[in-house]
Amino acid sequence: MRDVSDELTVGTRLARAQRGDQEAFAELTEPYRRELQLHCYRILGSLHDAEDLLQETMLAAWRGLERFEGRSSLRAWLYTIATNRCLNALRDRGRRLQPAGYPAAALGSGTLSEGFAEVSWLEPYPDALLEGLADAAPGPEARYEAKESIALAFVSGLQHLAPRQRAVLVLRDVLGFHADEVAEMLGSTPASVNSALQRARATLESRVPARRERLAMPLTGAERDLVDRFADAFERDDIDGVLSVLTDDAIVSMPPQPEWHQGRAAIEEFLRYRIRTRKGPWRFVPAAANGQPAYAYYLRDGERWVRCGIFVVGVRSDGIASITRFADDAGLLDRFGVPETL
Repeated sequence: MRDVSDELTVGTRLARAQRGDQEAFAELTEPYRRELQLHCYRILGSLHDAEDLLQETMLAAWRGLERFEGRSSLRAWLYTIATNRCLNALRDRGRRLQPAGYPAAALGSGTLSEGFAEVSWLEPYPDALLEGLADAAPGPEARYEAKESIALAFVSGLQHLAPRQRAVLVLRDVLGFHADEVAEMLGSTPASVNSALQRARATLESRVPARRERLAMPLTGAERDLVDRFADAFERDDIDGVLSVLTDDAIVSMPPQPEWHQGRAAIEEFLRYRIRTRKGPWRFVPAAANGQPAYAYYLRDGERWVRCGIFVVGVRSDGIASITRFADDAGLLDRFGVPETL
């Protein structure tokens, strides 16, 4: 519980900030910046976009602070701004899911895995930016634990929802806001919010694995050993070794490329093709993204190894369930604390 002195301090800072004190505004909003950026990431699916929308949120909050009357908490007010900024961005950008599947001509003989809609704008989220968020515990009405609501599969599943449904589900089931609070945030009614939530839940349940099939987070010692074996085999181009630790329904995808390979046979064909076309060996450096194990990978360029991308690994109790590769576009991996060269 916050004591009276804390409330007085917040009230004093708020009054100072409303009079134009930027330092007081920074002190007021700093505790919420990381959780607000994560909120934007869940809705937008992109780290770059989440960073941009956090800045827009803070600028809008600064400009509108004198109109903040304290009828809701400062945290809820900031979430209102962030959510509506994200919805505006989604409306303006008009992103569309694209069919996934690798061109048959590129693979030669063999069959394609079944195509799925690919979230081409999906990006990983560094675990370093999740530090300190344990204090931002969800409300009592939240249905998802904090760890599972940052998993890559969950964030990807959210992108299949209509923007307003996406916002409602995150506010209600991830953050635990009450229906009347969400209605006020979105300029709607509790009945409309609950209707959107039911539709969102039905769609998400068809996209996110059932609870018994969800990823292991955090990993046990045995699961960590499994990941180490996978990474060692993958780095050595030991395809048989990689296949031996995959689940039967494992998936390989590579946003923003429209590729989706499911099952050992399809993954084996794809990986052997990639080895034939890759220029030279590669090296892996451990990282962490979305609460999952990850590896930055490097390709040789003359006398040095150059950072090219990152693999995010999904682990279940029965094996490696997903491998998602992201290229190092626009300095994405600068946020992950791995060097540009080795």
